[in-house]
Amino acid sequence: MNLIIWLALGGFIGWLASLALKTGGSQAVIVNVVTGTLGALLAVWFLSPMVDFGTVNDATFSLASLGASVSGAIALLAIVNLFRHRGAH
Repeated sequence: MNLIIWLALGGFIGWLASLALKTGGSQAVIVNVVTGTLGALLAVWFLSPMVDFGTVNDATFSLASLGASVSGAIALLAIVNLFRHRGAH
């Protein structure tokens, strides 16, 4: 059940990141799920020890951790887009 929650939230977070970077039409749903999940994992992994907020698995999940997850997904999606556009030239 935990995996389903991770994937659903990852898809939502990836979708928010694609809206922020205006790349929603150029990528598939699976890219949203992967970027959202990996970006959220990386952001929470790096920021959680410094700021001390909860994750999806904790009962202390908060808006701060959701914001960190979205910003991590935005950063990861920006890096992916940078390499995707660089490879197209």
